Amino acid sequence: MIELTHFIINCLSAYYWIEVSSIALLPVGADMNASIYKVQANDQKTYFVKLRRGHSQDINNVAILDLLQTSGIKQVIPPVKTAAGKHIQQAGDFTFIVYPFIQGHDGFSRSLTDEQWIVLGQTLRQVHDINIPASLQTRIRREDFSPKWRDAVRSFYTHIEAEPAGDEVALNLWKFLQENRSIIQQLVDRSEHLCQKVRSQPLKFVLCHSDIHGGNVLLDDKGALYIVDWDDPILAPKERDLMFIGGGVGNVWNKPREENLFYEGYGPVEIDWTLLAYYRYERIVEDVADYIQELILKPTEGKDKFEIYKQFMNMFAPNGVVNIALETDKHVIE
Repeated sequence: MIELTHFIINCLSAYYWIEVSSIALLPVGADMNASIYKVQANDQKTYFVKLRRGHSQDINNVAILDLLQTSGIKQVIPPVKTAAGKHIQQAGDFTFIVYPFIQGHDGFSRSLTDEQWIVLGQTLRQVHDINIPASLQTRIRREDFSPKWRDAVRSFYTHIEAEPAGDEVALNLWKFLQENRSIIQQLVDRSEHLCQKVRSQPLKFVLCHSDIHGGNVLLDDKGALYIVDWDDPILAPKERDLMFIGGGVGNVWNKPREENLFYEGYGPVEIDWTLLAYYRYERIVEDVADYIQELILKPTEGKDKFEIYKQFMNMFAPNGVVNIALETDKHVIE
């Protein structure tokens, strides 16, 4: 952990000319491959530093941010440029994205006001209505309804039979997965069935954020709302984003009144319930695969395993994502 902190400080100095006076890891975000830091510089400026392991389509993501800004969307925060004028910086196995630090709270820790729900709806509608230049369309990830996460969960049940030893959290998760095997396989199988159904119908693809849950909405202390973490935009049906509204990720955003306010801002829309149910099931399957990886297969040092396990269990809580997905499925016409 200390070595990583020194690495970050050195990179900020070398690439951004930011001389760090203090750095703190922030317990925010649901991305297990990313860490968030608050950095205070010697010149008293404060920064929000996102460190992601691996190199994704970062250059394309910067182009998306530019497109959003030129399209008049004010609810995005442009990244701080490096000394060389780049919006992102790759160093070793990591990618840096640095933003000005905006004091506030995310949507997991603070409820949106009525006005903020309406603004979120208006903003997401603007995103979905953007006309994307052909040159950029070919560079953005496109929904392919991959079986990756379904296969990962099935593989776990096929190959992992022995109890993990020496790790209380891993053992607790393993026991839960074994005791609840039927419901988890039901989620996987239902996602597979709905996937085959939606693939057979014509679909309209729009620009989607892809992960617009409460943790990726920033509410500043003056009431402004920002959509953050544009690391993985995708061309997909609008339901790819809309499944988060009322979807209960993090056990928030699960109240009908909030949904109504959002759609007041979003405007008239016809929801494809098959797509909405598919995406809610698929998100659960993806998260189950991630938690298995994080806590059983390749546990990462330096992370609060008990907190991660608690997040997993919350998926199955009353009015959590599993219950909401099952309720959504009742609207699907077979």
